[in-house]
Amino acid sequence: MSEVSEIMSGIGARAKAAAAELATASAERKHAALISAAEAVWNNRETILAANVQDMEFATEKGQSAAMLDRLKLDEDRLQGIVDGLRAIAEQADPVGEVLAEWDQPSGLHIKRVRTPLGVIGVIYESRPNVTADAGALCLKAGNAVILRGGSESFHSSAALHACLQQGLRDAGLPLDAIQLVPTRDRAAVQEMLTMTDTIDVIVPRGGKGLVGLVQREARVPVFAHLEGIVHIYIDKAADPEKVLRVVLNAKTRRTGVCGSAECLLIHKDVMPSIGMGVIRALMDAGVEVRGDSAVAAIDGVRHAIEDDWGHEYLDMIIAARAVDGIEQAMAHIGRYGSNHTDCILTEDAQAAKTFMNTLDSAIVMHNASTQFADGGEFGMGAEIGIATGKMHARGPVGAAQLTSFKYHVTGDGTTRR
Repeated sequence: MSEVSEIMSGIGARAKAAAAELATASAERKHAALISAAEAVWNNRETILAANVQDMEFATEKGQSAAMLDRLKLDEDRLQGIVDGLRAIAEQADPVGEVLAEWDQPSGLHIKRVRTPLGVIGVIYESRPNVTADAGALCLKAGNAVILRGGSESFHSSAALHACLQQGLRDAGLPLDAIQLVPTRDRAAVQEMLTMTDTIDVIVPRGGKGLVGLVQREARVPVFAHLEGIVHIYIDKAADPEKVLRVVLNAKTRRTGVCGSAECLLIHKDVMPSIGMGVIRALMDAGVEVRGDSAVAAIDGVRHAIEDDWGHEYLDMIIAARAVDGIEQAMAHIGRYGSNHTDCILTEDAQAAKTFMNTLDSAIVMHNASTQFADGGEFGMGAEIGIATGKMHARGPVGAAQLTSFKYHVTGDGTTRR
């Protein structure tokens, strides 16, 4: 424990020093570092994929679920996605120094509110190795140093990706300590990060309910919480059947292991015999296990849902479904069982869509679109460090701009106060 404490103390001190240098680094140098890192990922793809094979074998031996293995797995297409994300972040406008507001006071003062880096960000995540690249790149773009603590399953993949990020820093003449990876699987490192108030400015947990709950309970450092994605889709009585079929199948089956995967279907009772029955049968034909209330379970092949099925993040080919009296009951269900992450309404009724989107308190509310779009890359951010479901500072996909604070530049001309 004392050895881990010493390691983390050194990492924190070096990150703080690097953050001070990054705060004034030019946009051109950060851009160069990210482009170089993207090239390094592609040029070293064989090494990264070999490291990922080691991680997949380790995770399989540990008995990880199919969804977790899918999150962990890398292939050339996913590496190309990482490269594209790094390049997209590089090409975005640098948020540091952006003037958010500017005004003059009768006293003669000229005041600007200007974006500034947060400082040092600690990111604690589980099996997805792409978070190493996404978080490292976004923090760098926003002028922050970052301490990355990946899951034990992604240990080798994360190390290989981290080496590419460091190559980018090296080529751009930026401090290597700007992006550090915790070099141990020891869980004591997580406990240390949660109390490093002298060196870490904010913690971002990205993982399951257990990890996020631990961080929220025990962190003494401020937290951007990325809670579970208990994602609902409400099929309104005015829904278009073709759109329903297309959106629901994509939202559930495209990738079940991502936080934007639909986990619960709410169907207006008036269209249960038509649109509802059609989409339930289509889901089952696609290999999805449906767990429904009495109305839905009347369909052959549907299992009866139990209380635990409502508000459950399956991350698997399973979905809960129930019939509701209308939009008010749908929103009440989401309010009780949802996680304020992402929820969707499928309808051609503009007023119903407006009511749903204005009333629900989720970070992302969608209308006639797959919930799989709940992703910073799809929002034009290049990537995301997570989806914040709280209400303080950042909410929804957290990109580079959300990893900044601001300060006031106040200018006078020998101005004094009466």
